[in-house]
Amino acid sequence: MTTQTKSKLANWNKQFIGGEWREGKGKTYVDQNPFNDELLTEIRLASVEDIDAAYRAAKEAQKIWGKVNAYERSRVMEKAAELLEQRRKEIAEILVVESGSSYTKANVEIDFAIAIIKESASFPLRMTGTIMPSMVPGKENRIYRNPAGVVGVIGPFNFPFYLTMRSVAPALATGNGVVLKPDKQTMISGGLFLGKLFEDAGVPKGILNVTVADSREIGDSFVEHPVPRVISFTGSTPVGRHIGELCGKHLKKVALELGGNNAMIVLADADVEKAAEAAAFGKFMHQGQICMAINRIIVDRKIYEPFLKAFVEKASKIKTGNPQDPDVIVGPLINRKQVERIIDLVERTKKQGARVVLEGKAEGNVLTPYILADVTNDMAIAQEEVFGPACGVIAVDSEEEAIRVANDSEFGLSGAVYAGSYERGVEVAKQIETGMIHVNDQSVNDEPIIAFGGEKASGLGRYGGQWALDEFTTVKWISVQMETRQYPF
Repeated sequence: MTTQTKSKLANWNKQFIGGEWREGKGKTYVDQNPFNDELLTEIRLASVEDIDAAYRAAKEAQKIWGKVNAYERSRVMEKAAELLEQRRKEIAEILVVESGSSYTKANVEIDFAIAIIKESASFPLRMTGTIMPSMVPGKENRIYRNPAGVVGVIGPFNFPFYLTMRSVAPALATGNGVVLKPDKQTMISGGLFLGKLFEDAGVPKGILNVTVADSREIGDSFVEHPVPRVISFTGSTPVGRHIGELCGKHLKKVALELGGNNAMIVLADADVEKAAEAAAFGKFMHQGQICMAINRIIVDRKIYEPFLKAFVEKASKIKTGNPQDPDVIVGPLINRKQVERIIDLVERTKKQGARVVLEGKAEGNVLTPYILADVTNDMAIAQEEVFGPACGVIAVDSEEEAIRVANDSEFGLSGAVYAGSYERGVEVAKQIETGMIHVNDQSVNDEPIIAFGGEKASGLGRYGGQWALDEFTTVKWISVQMETRQYPF
């Protein structure tokens, strides 16, 4: 290591490969607190050679893990959930200082992670087979559900712990080996902590490997390596497209949870105060750095000004600053580049004619909320994924126009409809081209037993419940000819 540090996180400085904590062979990376640039730890990054070693370890270990008794695999997952609850305070503090999470957001993330581990604990007992009839006399068809083999998981920086766990826990539970590559900006909360958690829960050596790497150093080797049969990626749509192309080329199964341009529709009969309260949560939770966060708010013109007033009032009261303050909701963005990108997006939208009704400001990496009114759907803030604490509010003259505007996007991840009548809201929700949408709520929702995923440029595949079981397993047909078969020649 090149720098001495007294950080409590200094010992999180090794790769986890083949059941051993060891030095990487790549360059040194400095992990910093995005709020104050405090040095958290340093690590030698993984090289292409390290990636290869991790995949080969996972392949060898999986040959045994895939045959382990289902009840034993379930027990290991239950132990991981128990340990996580015991270590809640530790991982919450890591999320706060490493990812800029508020304590509110960190604990929500931990609750989700515990829930998905517990759901995954049921998977070994749900990998059932089926016996089916045959067209051929005296034949029996058997369908077996098996582990896919080895799964490569690429995690994000925004909800690093949960969104990574959402792939790792089901993949392990269904008998796969796993190699995880977290975003290096959240390498502890999104990677190394998971490695230690499952090691302590009793996952055999080599089954879970954590490789902290820089894509500029390792190129596409993590995806193109011949061992993994499934690649699970959570991140931006441009990167997801590239990973999808590589997986298609190498005939790998791919699960992609990508970007969103999520719309919240507020109909004329909606309760304005309740809708504004939901919008403030759905937009500004974790600084808007959530793929499901509200990007566009589409409001019937009859209630447009009252909604704007209520929304600005609620957003103005959100406390911003150091997330180590338990009252802070909006903390720092992950890095300065993101701050500059969002300010540029706001400025371009202002030049296109938008009206600023709440002016944000940058204080280091903390960006206070921006709200732009009189936005049209062709403006920059309505066309691009914001991924930060800024949003545009669009006025429409009818329910039909609201639906058309909401669907006028290449994305289709999440969304929301606020209506006076639940059933009216449901009828509108049915017409929105998204994988998920919520009536009389905001767009940030996730549950471990429900299908999670998007349409259009927001991804492929589904996570959660039975759908995750499908993503990380394969099926095999074995037919048994029990009577002598008569052939035509």
